[in-house]
Amino acid sequence: MLRIGLTGGIGSGKSTISALFAAHGVPVIDADAIAHQLTVPGSPATTQILQRFGPDIATTAGGIDRQRLARRIFDDPVARVQLEEILHPLIRAEMLRHQENIDAPYCLLVIPLLFETGQRDMVDRVLAVDVDEDSQIARVAARDGRSAAEIRAILSAQADRARRLKMADDVIDNTGDMAALKAQVDALHRKYLAQAANKSSRR
Repeated sequence: MLRIGLTGGIGSGKSTISALFAAHGVPVIDADAIAHQLTVPGSPATTQILQRFGPDIATTAGGIDRQRLARRIFDDPVARVQLEEILHPLIRAEMLRHQENIDAPYCLLVIPLLFETGQRDMVDRVLAVDVDEDSQIARVAARDGRSAAEIRAILSAQADRARRLKMADDVIDNTGDMAALKAQVDALHRKYLAQAANKSSRR
């Protein structure tokens, strides 16, 4: 099975793009969705995170207040690394486990921090979403109500646009309308099906 890693900065449109691939019947494994599943109240990961960062980031239900935690880790690079050390091995293991039961030519692994966390080895090809920073800030501000300063702090912790484009095998330009985005996904779907068939024939 061909493994496509979808990556891109915050607000770049990864969720929309993964939904378009899913509409073609492509299995999607989303690192962020797995992170949410791993950090429900009472889970081992939640317990570790609350022990490390303190009760002030806990919700009344015993979960994690994600906005408070985000502010904490983006103000403190050491804290960000500590959070990654707790979560990323667990997320990686779950993503690998999800792949075991997939019967499809290819799957899409949505990994926002693919380059930053050294997970290029998890995928056969990297698909990066490209969008300008001003658009990212506007989209995240409208979606999450975050300030521009908060969003820029998050962006500064992610791979910059030039690096992401240089390291990607394929790029989707998400500065146009939905029709343009869908056309790009449709073309890539056909490409990935052909590459998957070629990979299978070489076995």
